[in-house]
Amino acid sequence: MTEAGLVAEEKMTEQNKTRQNKVIDLHSAKVACKECSLHQLCLPRSINGSDLEKLDRIIERKKPLKRNEHLFHIGSPFATIYVVRSGSLKTYSPTVDGQEQVTGFHLPGELLGLDAIGKGQHPCAAKALETTSVCEVPFEHLENLAQELPTLQHQLLRLMSKEIFDDQELMLLLGKKTAEARLSAFLLSISLRFKQRGFSSAEFYLSMSRNDIANYLGLAVETVSRMFTRFQEEGIITAERKHIVINDRETMQQIAGINEFVERASEDDSLKTV
Repeated sequence: MTEAGLVAEEKMTEQNKTRQNKVIDLHSAKVACKECSLHQLCLPRSINGSDLEKLDRIIERKKPLKRNEHLFHIGSPFATIYVVRSGSLKTYSPTVDGQEQVTGFHLPGELLGLDAIGKGQHPCAAKALETTSVCEVPFEHLENLAQELPTLQHQLLRLMSKEIFDDQELMLLLGKKTAEARLSAFLLSISLRFKQRGFSSAEFYLSMSRNDIANYLGLAVETVSRMFTRFQEEGIITAERKHIVINDRETMQQIAGINEFVERASEDDSLKTV
């Protein structure tokens, strides 16, 4: 074969590999719940294979959201529970003066939409902070399936209870803690949630902006920037834009008013499933 022929054959081989990789990527984007690395965060551990297949049949997986694209808007009719598969989102509600109040940040394995069950419409909006994939679970089908699977029903109640608890924790955080304590508690919370997903708890990337963090914590963005600078100067963290490294976790826990035992208990409770 001529040299030109060899080059052409190599190009065809590379193109075939690319096509194969695309097929594999497409398949992996639609993997079943049992093959998802996050299923232990949003599903009961005791659910068996056949029950998992029943659940998987009602789940829809659509194309990823782009950054700043909405998953749902305020007042949108409720029909679906969403589970973050990759990426992250923020939820926010309007204030009386027409501004946004950030109410939460949602990472892989976490659910959105539970607060819409009561009134049948979403009280807040959800916007992607980066390219984000979600699993969509039609609530009517989920309710019917939960009647067949007691462990799934219990898990839903546990997740609803956790959402109420998280809301109470936020009120406590905003009502009683200093600015430095709020930021420390926030970074420790993000750190713990990354650890639960198998990532480093000491080094991570914040997908949310300083403005969103300040809004969520009820602080001025200048205060948040000043706290980041102070923590860095004191060697507690290393911050390069959105890349964070926690260098002194013990000091951060002291600032936040959280000891290691409480943080560890919080981690264990978050991972409990039926």
